[in-house]
Amino acid sequence: MADPGSGREESETERLDRNLNELLQELRVALPGVQVLFAFLLTIPFAQRFAELTTAQERIYLGVLLSTTISAALLIAPSAYHRINFRKQQKGKLVFVSNTLAIVGLGFLALAMTGVVLLVTDFLFATPVTVACTALSALMFILFWYALPLRSRLSFDDG
Repeated sequence: MADPGSGREESETERLDRNLNELLQELRVALPGVQVLFAFLLTIPFAQRFAELTTAQERIYLGVLLSTTISAALLIAPSAYHRINFRKQQKGKLVFVSNTLAIVGLGFLALAMTGVVLLVTDFLFATPVTVACTALSALMFILFWYALPLRSRLSFDDG
């Protein structure tokens, strides 16, 4: 039987299996970035120049650290959810919840990465460079991670 939304000849169980596998593959791409960013953020306070941060830069650092932590928690959560509910016949719920967690987790990752650009450029360069680099970073995440996929989704739904 074909799933009308995918155009594939697959059962509901096969579709859920495929959806879960695709989601897990996508998370495998995002997680190393989160881990590297988190490791970087954990080492910064031990650098000699950390004491030179302004109060505003310290607050940015805290926001970036927390955003990275939230991102890691949300992006890893589908694995924990799956392990805890293994063999409980909840794959549909798992795919739905995991998809939501991944989308929100990627949002926090974009926020964290933009924040790191803000922190580093504010520490090293003049305000115009900081504003330009941070705005460009935020714009790239908004455009490529959200606007482009949403535009494609909306045009597909309309067509």
